[in-house]
Amino acid sequence: MEARTIFQNISPIDHRYSISEKAVYEALVPWISEEASIRACVKAEIALICAHLAMRGKITPAIRAEFEKITVDPADVYAEEEKTSHNIRALVNVLKRKIPPEFAPLVHLGATSVDILDTSLSWRMAGVTREAALPLLKKLELLLCDFAEREAETPQVGRTHGQHAVPITLGFAIAEYVSRLGKSILEIEKRSKELKGKLSGAVGAYNATSMIVKDPLELERIYLAELELEPSEHSTQLAEPEYLLRLLLEYNVAFGIIANLADDLRNLQRSEIGEVREGFAADQVGSSTMPQKRNPWNSEHVKSLWKAFMPRVNTFFMDQISEHQRDLTNSASQRFIADYIAGFCLAVSRMTGVMQGLDADRERLLANLLGGNIPGGIMAEPAYILLAETGVSDAHEVIRKITLAAEKEKISFAAALSKEPVMLAKISGKLAELGLIANSSEVVSFFEKPQRYSGIAAKKAKSLAQKYRKLMGATKNV
Repeated sequence: MEARTIFQNISPIDHRYSISEKAVYEALVPWISEEASIRACVKAEIALICAHLAMRGKITPAIRAEFEKITVDPADVYAEEEKTSHNIRALVNVLKRKIPPEFAPLVHLGATSVDILDTSLSWRMAGVTREAALPLLKKLELLLCDFAEREAETPQVGRTHGQHAVPITLGFAIAEYVSRLGKSILEIEKRSKELKGKLSGAVGAYNATSMIVKDPLELERIYLAELELEPSEHSTQLAEPEYLLRLLLEYNVAFGIIANLADDLRNLQRSEIGEVREGFAADQVGSSTMPQKRNPWNSEHVKSLWKAFMPRVNTFFMDQISEHQRDLTNSASQRFIADYIAGFCLAVSRMTGVMQGLDADRERLLANLLGGNIPGGIMAEPAYILLAETGVSDAHEVIRKITLAAEKEKISFAAALSKEPVMLAKISGKLAELGLIANSSEVVSFFEKPQRYSGIAAKKAKSLAQKYRKLMGATKNV
């Protein structure tokens, strides 16, 4: 076949990302490249020969060793397909020329094309998940655990609807993603181990193999065991598509979680917020015209990859449907699973880079917590709760009016509250009961320090980091 430089490739995955994300690209090639696809089919065909020989009691270590030496050039298969107009028949023809003559009659014996295609795809998807995707995901998860634990007690203003809400900690905010992504990683791992294969023939009724062996189910079991797979419970010409679909959907769940994290980190780097910052190399340029710019481009890049690949899930659903045992409406679309897995892994890798270089600006975090439209206004909630606990039925309305007064007079919430001595006294008594202040003179200072009101955010961040570090099979020093 004619060779060309990578810059003549059409997909950005094969030029831009093969250079910028070389390690990820090289980890994916053995599993989802076209060469990998063809060699996986060869592996399945050889597994079938071994199964036939095993059923006849003729398989030996020497024969297996001989089979392991067999290689097929994808270019030869493509050249043969020009003649046959059939990919698997082309592969079979090429393989028969490579296999020792005494075993040639066993090549593809009793199989239909999809016995090879679906089975080899399951083998590849299990492999790429185990060898490429999961290591990347677990590395990212551990970095999130480290960050959540390191910043567990770093005060941050909590936000809802883009507005200041109540105090949390930065570690607690990241612990959200520790939990969400951690569960998704475990689910991806589980689903990858549930992928199935088949050797049930053209309509799934074992017509062909029942002509060869007395127990076609045992032949199928041995064939799939060679590839560390189990049979689909029921198959037509296809293995049940839901096994693969569920794995891909969980990939998409993880992709959405990572994109959500990227969005949050991108927004926290806005000039007016500035609470965290991506790493920025000494020679890096943020803008072609504005020398001062330090754009959060890696976080934006992750979101951009999600935008490009997330809609592919529609195709995964459409590939679930095949009419009358089997049609070819998934023949082209299913090939793009490789692109999706590549895009996903590239996004995970880029997000990992973000987390490795992410810095927290603790001074800015505290300034934002103390500031806002009403300085200290995020302490309105504890004031309302404490006042209600004293028996004031309209406590919410009382505190709401105090926040309005603070906004109108351009003073802090604590200053506005101090102008209401009756309510302040009630709140002071309750704070003293809880042991949060020693005497009434400290009540105003309590509301001047929002960082004291963060619930169990720090505890939650640390416990989730520890939990998911353990679930990822790692210790703190890994």
